[in-house]
Amino acid sequence: MLTVFGVIAVSIMFLAYWLEPRSKWMVLIFAGGSALTAAYSGLVAAYPITVIETLWALVALQRFWRRHHSERLSAVAAG
Repeated sequence: MLTVFGVIAVSIMFLAYWLEPRSKWMVLIFAGGSALTAAYSGLVAAYPITVIETLWALVALQRFWRRHHSERLSAVAAG
């Protein structure tokens, strides 16, 4: 069951990364997938991966926030 969780987590990351140019929400989903992968790697005691995936999740959250803020400013400027 744990392996299935890991496969799902990494699949979410992959698909969200692939679809990222289509929507800012894919960046947020990527962050969630990274967090799930961090949880999985912690459960299997792969702690270096846990740290890296946690950092990826934080970077993705920052990217989502910047993109969201930028799109909101563009919408306000447009009208």
